[in-house]
Amino acid sequence: MPIAFKDVSHIYNADSPFSYVALDHIDLEIAEGSITAIIGETGSGKSTLVQHLNALLLPTQGELQVLDQCIDSKQKPKNLKQLRKNVGLVFQFPEYQLFEETIIKDVCFGPKNFGVQEEEAIQRAKEILKVCGLDDSYLEKSPFDLSGGQKRRVAIAGILAMDPSVLVLDEPTAGLDPQGAKEMMELFVQMNRVYHKTVLIVTHDMEHVLSYCDQVVVIRDGHMERACGVKEFFSDIRLLRELRINPPAVIQLRERLRSEGFAIDPSIIDIKQLAEAVASEVKHHE
Repeated sequence: MPIAFKDVSHIYNADSPFSYVALDHIDLEIAEGSITAIIGETGSGKSTLVQHLNALLLPTQGELQVLDQCIDSKQKPKNLKQLRKNVGLVFQFPEYQLFEETIIKDVCFGPKNFGVQEEEAIQRAKEILKVCGLDDSYLEKSPFDLSGGQKRRVAIAGILAMDPSVLVLDEPTAGLDPQGAKEMMELFVQMNRVYHKTVLIVTHDMEHVLSYCDQVVVIRDGHMERACGVKEFFSDIRLLRELRINPPAVIQLRERLRSEGFAIDPSIIDIKQLAEAVASEVKHHE
């Protein structure tokens, strides 16, 4: 089943002088099995939006459907533990959540908390750590002795070990070097394509949106600005300028060529297609 927000609003400190509307009448549907980017300026409401998915925050108004559960403003959701097993939420800098003496204990904590027997939890943790690029030589190490990128892998492995159907990631590559960020994004694609997880990524990195995502949701000042495919999003230069978004390099090159008079299709978002279009244009004018 898809994820659906229906007229969802969220007000912090409601009925007080400090009330603040973070989300304002959001209607949104996210396709099951997709990789969806949630983008917008700092303070636009992105993190507030995703924290509704496992009921860390409840709507002030409206309701949302997450898999087979309904979350609304009128009552605390039932089966909250099951919801949080099905929706794995990874906060920005998730390595701050590490606390156990060893890596294997840290990754086992989540499954055991949801009733998985210790032997199965250990086996599951070993398997998911390998998927995350950490072999058995890491199992008995302290997570605090690892590099920043390795700590993040362990923290994400702890979420994945619970086998959620939906993986929600809030700025997962923040602070990582380019190679570490690339490896992290490839891991999320693997979770989607091989393990069939629905993936939502809050990000400011437009290169990642272009390279790895299927859909884009734009939040602006708590409102739904746009929900569309990646190709449609990067074809709308007016919107990119309004949002003060620095487009990926291939989009910048495409627009530079168009401004110089090249008849380039604005829907092109791939460097190979762009090169072919330029070659065709040059040949046409020979």
